[in-house]
Amino acid sequence: MSKETIEVGVIGLGKFGLELALNLRKLGHNVVGVDTFEERVKAAKPYIAQVFQADGTDPQTLKQLSFQDFDYVVVSTGESLEASVLVVLNLQEIGVNKIWVKAISVAHKKILSKMGVDYVVFPELFAAKQLAHKLSTPGMVEYLSMGTDILIKEREVKEWAGKTLIDLNLTNNYQVQVIAIRKNGSEELNFVPKATEELKENDILIMIGTKENLIKLPDN
Repeated sequence: MSKETIEVGVIGLGKFGLELALNLRKLGHNVVGVDTFEERVKAAKPYIAQVFQADGTDPQTLKQLSFQDFDYVVVSTGESLEASVLVVLNLQEIGVNKIWVKAISVAHKKILSKMGVDYVVFPELFAAKQLAHKLSTPGMVEYLSMGTDILIKEREVKEWAGKTLIDLNLTNNYQVQVIAIRKNGSEELNFVPKATEELKENDILIMIGTKENLIKLPDN
C-alpha cells in the first residue's frame, strides 16, 4: 500500500455518502461503508469492497469494524440530526482522529462545530452559493468557500492578444492571479503558464480572485 492511500470509513450510504465513497475508490483509496438500510448496502456492494449493514449509532459496532484505526471517518446519516450527533459522539469516544460530517441545516452545522468536528460540509448551502455566484458573475467556473467570496473565472484574451502576463500585470493591477490558460479553444488546460508567453486572441485565461476584484476586470 502506497503512502498516498488513505483508509476512510463512510457512515451513511445515501446519495452523498455513496457518491463520496465511489469517488474515493476511483482515486485509489480504501473505503469501508456502513448503513442501516439493506437496500443501500446492496446498492453499494458492487463498488465498495467492504460494506456492512450495521448501526452507526452503536459504539461497539464501530469499534468491531475498526473505525478507530481509519485515517478519516465521514458521517452522512441522512436527515436525522440526532443520529448524526450520536454517531459523532461514539466516534469521538472510541478515539477516531479525523471526523468529517455532512450537515443538514445551519443549526446542525453549528452543533457539529461546537463538538469539535474536524470538517463540516453543507452540500445544499454550498450548491446554492455556487449557483447564485454563477448567475451573478458571467464566466464564473467555480465558487470556493474560503472564508470570503473567492471565485475562479474564465476570460477570453481578445484585446489582450499579443501581450504577455507580465505586460498585463493582473496581480498588481487587479489583485487576481492567472492559474491556467486554455489555448486557442482547446479543452486542455495549461496550468502555471509562462509569464513571458505571448497570448493569442482565442486563448482563455482561468483566473482566481475575490468577486470584487474579478468584476473590476475590463469587459471583453
